[in-house]
Amino acid sequence: MDYFLEWMTKPMSKQEIKIWFMANNIIPELNNLFQDFCFSFYFLLKETYLGDMINENIKNTFIVMTEQDNLSHFKWCWLKTIENFEKENIFFKFKEQDYDYFESFFMEIFYEQKNQEIRDSLNDFLKQLFNTDRPMSKSDLEMYTDVYKVLERSLQIQ
Repeated sequence: MDYFLEWMTKPMSKQEIKIWFMANNIIPELNNLFQDFCFSFYFLLKETYLGDMINENIKNTFIVMTEQDNLSHFKWCWLKTIENFEKENIFFKFKEQDYDYFESFFMEIFYEQKNQEIRDSLNDFLKQLFNTDRPMSKSDLEMYTDVYKVLERSLQIQ
């Protein structure tokens, strides 16, 4: 078990990361585009979410969002982000399982998360995820590659 944990958490060398990127056909310029997409989506999601508004003086929630409300909000933000990119002639067409990948992540980490500190850490998480110049472990690379591949196969080159 110790060997496995070390293998998953030990930072890889720059050369190993470069080889990983080449083997997975990861293009640095697309990294920037995918980062922009994820941040645009996240900021829209965060800025337009109406749930969990608390009055600090009386500790009451003014708006309670149902699961269906959250799913509708997610879908609206998702489609709006895609629409905004289309205005820049950048087209994404997501398969259902790719949409579900993001929906599941944000439902768990954003909508269902009661700890505001964890919700707010999404910004830092995304910065770290797309920062390919930092030391990365095998698990970091696998997570990054999963997100990259979902976005890559959804990008429609015109």
